[in-house]
Amino acid sequence: MKNPSKSLSTSRAIRLPRAFTLTETVIAIGVLAVLLTGFIAVFTPAAQGIRRSISSEQADRLTTTLEMELVTLRTGQKPADVTTGFAKAFRWIQEGNIADNTIFVYQYRGDIGVPPRDDGTPVPMAVISGEPGKDYIVQSMVRRLDDDELENDLKAIEGSVFFVKPTQLVYNGGELVLGTPGQIKNADDSVADDHAVYKEAVIAFSAEFHSVPTKTMAYLEGASFATRFNNAKRPVFTRNLAVRR
Repeated sequence: MKNPSKSLSTSRAIRLPRAFTLTETVIAIGVLAVLLTGFIAVFTPAAQGIRRSISSEQADRLTTTLEMELVTLRTGQKPADVTTGFAKAFRWIQEGNIADNTIFVYQYRGDIGVPPRDDGTPVPMAVISGEPGKDYIVQSMVRRLDDDELENDLKAIEGSVFFVKPTQLVYNGGELVLGTPGQIKNADDSVADDHAVYKEAVIAFSAEFHSVPTKTMAYLEGASFATRFNNAKRPVFTRNLAVRR
């Protein structure tokens, strides 16, 4: 007579699935690692490109805002000693490649239900209340890092924030080329340290727009942003602009 328990054990042993060996597991992990590495290598640049992309309409809006704001005098803006729009533009272009004087371009929610600020801009609406166009507007704005109102605007940001690095365009060999960052020259190649000694009617300049990853004053005033600013080489987009007297 057969032993039932022995038959049951044999049956269970036959039905048990075969497990993977350690060698097979290691090989599978290796193959997966190779596939993931290839995936990351292919799609990471694409993802970065998507984050850096910007529509031509938005780029044009930011560019127009920058051109207009450079020649607009506002109460409380720095440098405080400028007396004309052209003088302001001259200083901002001249000093715009210094991290402490970074120029930011952005859009924020402006509350139109209350009186504007002393500089003529809408009060930021940090928490959305009401309907767009009726209770608040999306206001395009340009401010330097040393502007006291920048921190307030950041609390009501709509979309991305960009910093701008301006460089004068000078004539060389009959064509406009990039000059020296932080320096503005006359047509005779002499350096103009102040708008009063700048002999031309127009300052042509190239504006590089770079994205800002973090929209807090703690970051913008810190060493990490200063390093990012100084090392920025790949702008999201660039425009050649000009300001007139």
